[in-house]
Amino acid sequence: MAEFVAGAGEVRAEDSFDAAVVAEWLRDNASDASGLDGAPQVQQFSGGASNLTYLLRWPSRDLIVRRPPAGTKAKGAHDMGREYRIQAALAPVYPLVPPMVGYCADESVIGSEFYVMERLDGLILRRDIPAGIGLDTEAERGALCAALVGALADLHDADLGATGLQELDRGPEYVARQVGGWSERYSRARTEDVGDFEAVMFWLSEHQPADRPHTMIHNDFRFDNLVLDHAEPVRVVGVLDWELATVGDPLMDVGSALAYWAQADDPEAIQAIRLQPTNAPGMWTRDQVWAAYGARRGLAVSESERRFYELFGTFRLAVIAQQIYYRFFHGQTTNPKAGMMGQFVRILDARCTELLP
Repeated sequence: MAEFVAGAGEVRAEDSFDAAVVAEWLRDNASDASGLDGAPQVQQFSGGASNLTYLLRWPSRDLIVRRPPAGTKAKGAHDMGREYRIQAALAPVYPLVPPMVGYCADESVIGSEFYVMERLDGLILRRDIPAGIGLDTEAERGALCAALVGALADLHDADLGATGLQELDRGPEYVARQVGGWSERYSRARTEDVGDFEAVMFWLSEHQPADRPHTMIHNDFRFDNLVLDHAEPVRVVGVLDWELATVGDPLMDVGSALAYWAQADDPEAIQAIRLQPTNAPGMWTRDQVWAAYGARRGLAVSESERRFYELFGTFRLAVIAQQIYYRFFHGQTTNPKAGMMGQFVRILDARCTELLP
């Protein structure tokens, strides 16, 4: 079965819920309740610090539960119903979304809304590539990068008209709204021990590219949100974590993906916070990703546009990390991963400064 994080284990006390109650709700409400008799075993995946993810295990079936964290949250964040509806609507035109099982808006069931999906069978890469899984050669790793770009391009080419998700498109000036919105989020979440990002926010507001045709975008497209085929790990069989998905400029999606793309010649500080194996021999550089994506979709992206999208993606990642760190700083979570986010933000601050012309 797919390994969502290494060492998934006991549920943290602050994140606990009654799994038997969820099982009962599923038996009454799930699209398919087969194999759900009795109370399941429950584990929490430790990789996420935003929405919480759990594994429910019955003898013949595994399901995934997603729910929001406790504590103060950003306006509009952690909307489980939205996340569920997007994936359900995309399924007919983008088969890489996990099958949805059910959504519960009634917070009295476990103390929050939640949704349930099938657990995908496959391999998920983390910081490094394990030996012997079929990704040992540089050619295989290049094919893996091509698969990621292909899966992202396929999402951007998906027929929105067949999904009913056009309502997510708020019209022109998507980029301007994103720059303004994420700047406001950072200002609200800033703590006294991190930088102000004022120069970055000003440059982004003054150098926005022209509007491009809008598509469905994932907004967190990276290797640890991809499920790979066990037998053929250069083939993507699933895309996870649709929390930030919307309709907008597809190149913003590329820039956000590249914010995580620490390549081999990046500084030591970037290597220290690397979350995926993009520095391994044979893995593409960011320039190669841009070139392959542009060729796949028939787009020309200038150097100045690439700078903007990469800088915005890096800034946006810093804001996400700071929102998580804010909860730790103010005692709303004891998750040690949240506590590490302050240093993550400081390193990304330096990276943003390097990207400024």
